[in-house]
Amino acid sequence: MKRPGSQRAAAAAAAATAVAAALACTPWLARAQQAAPGWLPSPAQVQAALQSQPAVRAAAERVQAAAATQRALEAGSHEFQASSTLQRRQVAGEQRRYGEWELGISRTIRLPDKARLDREIGSSTRSVADLRLEDAEHQAARRLLDAWMDWMRSTAVAADAAAQDQLLAREREALARRVALGDAASRELDVLDAERATQAAQTLMARDAALAAQQALAMGFPGIAVPLAAPALPEPPELPGTPQDWRARIVQESAEIAIADGETVRLSKVAERARADRRPDPTLGVRLLSDRGGAERVVGVVFSIPLGTDYRRAQADTESANAAASEAEAADVRRGIEQGAWLSVQAAQSKYAQWQSHQQALSAQTSAQTRTRRAWELGEAPLGEYLQSLRSLRQAHLAETQARVDALQAALRVRIDAHAMWHSGKGGEGGLAGVVETQ
Repeated sequence: MKRPGSQRAAAAAAAATAVAAALACTPWLARAQQAAPGWLPSPAQVQAALQSQPAVRAAAERVQAAAATQRALEAGSHEFQASSTLQRRQVAGEQRRYGEWELGISRTIRLPDKARLDREIGSSTRSVADLRLEDAEHQAARRLLDAWMDWMRSTAVAADAAAQDQLLAREREALARRVALGDAASRELDVLDAERATQAAQTLMARDAALAAQQALAMGFPGIAVPLAAPALPEPPELPGTPQDWRARIVQESAEIAIADGETVRLSKVAERARADRRPDPTLGVRLLSDRGGAERVVGVVFSIPLGTDYRRAQADTESANAAASEAEAADVRRGIEQGAWLSVQAAQSKYAQWQSHQQALSAQTSAQTRTRRAWELGEAPLGEYLQSLRSLRQAHLAETQARVDALQAALRVRIDAHAMWHSGKGGEGGLAGVVETQ
């Protein structure tokens, strides 16, 4: 008789398969698996970098361990046992001694239902190990995305700071010429020099942050060839399809949910095996004896069986409780993944809308700064007002850059969680799923 937990797990697996088939046929998912854009590392580099991660290598070794465990469970722990006895017999009243010996061979026989359960436990153990490997690759892909986007973000900020530094240098040269011609006061040159010094300090800070992010990316993922100059950031795309589609895809492809469900199935089989073990396995053997120096010969069959005690009952109760606990934990894992999927998709939509707002603010601030500079050149506005417009423009440009990177990262995170990018599991083709085109 199947336990309710295993029935629910089987029903969930069947439903998940149906959902996967439906989602795989949707046009939005086909559009989400395109060739890799040039500003991301190539799929070959990504695959090599993920496979070389220590956590992924450890998970791969545990797959080998699980395979060995599966073979051991299929073979069973019962082995042949050989025994021998040599002895010397002396009979009172007789003036001789007799050499005697005994040979025996026996083996405990595993009952058929126990053998079936052991095979199922071994299969479940191997399946869970495969899923843990898939999850290790998935987590490594998420870390790679974070490291790559941190480098892109810090490099873009450093480039903006350097451009601002060069702009102030050109403005200083122009102002120096105006001072020499008597068209501007020397104190304005001092104010501009102070502004340049402040900007130079910010440029150094941004450069150091970019170098630190580059070092973290290179050391964390040696297989990724970090270019000397970061590629230009594209405009963030909107996610194709609907939020419900992406959330369903993320939940369907979640290795964490599959691991939790797999552990529930495995532990339910272990509990069933413990209950079956209350019927002990019998031991059969053959016994050969030679007594009184060979005068007596005996051939016999040995049969023995342990008598069940409270220990076996307690073991069965323990494993049943563990299976029930695993079922509750699996429900908690699914709830957490569903909540995370909702937050991830919502973040991608929100970050995209925020980037659009920052882009509009940058456009308006650029126009305002152009007019303020023209007014300062004509003497209609003081230098302080012009410098303030430069600061506002720099802040708007920095905010737009940050929002652009955040929107790109949020959209890519959804694709990674949906196994539509950087994944070598069931969602990929040719060992690695296509990276989504975002240009």
